[in-house]
Amino acid sequence: MSDSSPSWRQRAARGTYSLLLRLLEPVYVLRLWWRGRAEPLYRHAIGERLGAYDGAASSGWVWVHAVSLGETRAAAALIDALRARRPGMRLLLTHGTATGREAGSVLLREGDAQAWLPYDTPSVVQRFFAQFDPAVGVLMETEIWPNLLMAAQAASVPMVLANARLSVKSHAQGQRLAAVMRPAAESIALVLAQTEADAVRLRDVGGREVIVCGNLKFDVSPDPALIARGRAWHELIGRDVVLAAVFREGEEAMLLAAWAELQSTSSTRRPLLIVVPRHPQRFDEVAALIRNAGLTLARRSAWGDTPDASAMQADAWLGDSMGEMPLYYGASQVALLGGSFAPLGGQNLIEAAACGCPVVMGPHTFNFAEAAVLSLAAGAAVRVADMKEGLKEALTLLAPERQQQFAQNALAFASQHRGAAARMADRIAAFVPLV
Repeated sequence: MSDSSPSWRQRAARGTYSLLLRLLEPVYVLRLWWRGRAEPLYRHAIGERLGAYDGAASSGWVWVHAVSLGETRAAAALIDALRARRPGMRLLLTHGTATGREAGSVLLREGDAQAWLPYDTPSVVQRFFAQFDPAVGVLMETEIWPNLLMAAQAASVPMVLANARLSVKSHAQGQRLAAVMRPAAESIALVLAQTEADAVRLRDVGGREVIVCGNLKFDVSPDPALIARGRAWHELIGRDVVLAAVFREGEEAMLLAAWAELQSTSSTRRPLLIVVPRHPQRFDEVAALIRNAGLTLARRSAWGDTPDASAMQADAWLGDSMGEMPLYYGASQVALLGGSFAPLGGQNLIEAAACGCPVVMGPHTFNFAEAAVLSLAAGAAVRVADMKEGLKEALTLLAPERQQQFAQNALAFASQHRGAAARMADRIAAFVPLV
């Protein structure tokens, strides 16, 4: 184990890192303002990003940082488990993205607070801790910020990395940046890892106390009302439905090319294609791609609880809504997993399984490596080499008997691995005083 005081090389590396961030601060603020054109929430309370807060300073918060939508949904299960153990706790919830902050707002109770994660320069993070002085800080998944963690250590705030994961690629990057990242990782009081493989890599980059607890995403229960509405939609649609779930930039073009080839070789009526992009700022772009591919399009935002007549006749739907993934999974018989057909690591396949929707995933699933392996072993998913093969496999899963078996396997797989929220909450609650 290394000496707790940083070496001159580590101090110099963090100084260089901090200087670079200070120089880039105007670019950071301009980028937030630019993103606010499509997502106005990015322009809300920008001062919080720079350590400027309304209200008097306070202390004793249980601080949870969930950068984006996926982390916020996972954090919901952990927050519920923490409230069960510490009913009087006051939650401070921070985020880095507009989708995360919007989803997090529904998790707040009276007395809780929400803010943006501070920019990672020494003065800004020091102002954050002076304002809030948490009893404990919980960072979700991969959020290791050197100056934030050093400021927490100086303020005697114990930090926990929860639902922690570290891919092989990120591990290699962390080793290259060890002079900055190792002291930060060593300052974390407790690391609660998703898998044993994650734990090994997290220890290697400096994690001291690392415990395997499982994946919180298995504890997230999809809204049953949304699933039921989706299934009702499926009955109204009256044909097969294939979902492109949480697709990333570049994947839609691959999908539409494969879909066009299907059109030219099939004499039967094609399934309805539902495309749900990962990022809301791409909704209009993806709508244009679908129309340019010669497909008639209906946008989810154009109707209310029930699809209108034009939607029923459309070749494709664009899922341009937020918080409705269980609805789309309920309406579909099979899902192509976004982020897995381009080298982006894959999106959350656990949510699809919990909705009883079989998954076809591409070769790139390093963000959910163990979950992908387990889902394959459980017969809840299929892995393919590319989009063309993925679409062919998805069509074979439309056969009723095969689809039903995979759907049952998916539900069993999702329920089998629950319990991470309770295990993590037991550990974190030790840092939270009884109120």
